[in-house]
Amino acid sequence: MLIKTIILIMLLLVLMSLAASMFTMIKDRNNTNRTVKFLTFRIAISVALFVLIFVSFFMGWIQPHGLMPPPK
Repeated sequence: MLIKTIILIMLLLVLMSLAASMFTMIKDRNNTNRTVKFLTFRIAISVALFVLIFVSFFMGWIQPHGLMPPPK
């Protein structure tokens, strides 16, 4: 359950970074690089999230499942 909470928090961080970069892109009309910093942070968190999911799957911390349960 802890790993799922960490994944959820990281997904929320990605969304917050996207929202912040959109806000700075609209608000800052001059040549600031805050938007680039927010998008770089989003990419770093996304890569870390992908690695975390990959490692969690192979360590057995999370189990994949389909949309339909297997027939009994």
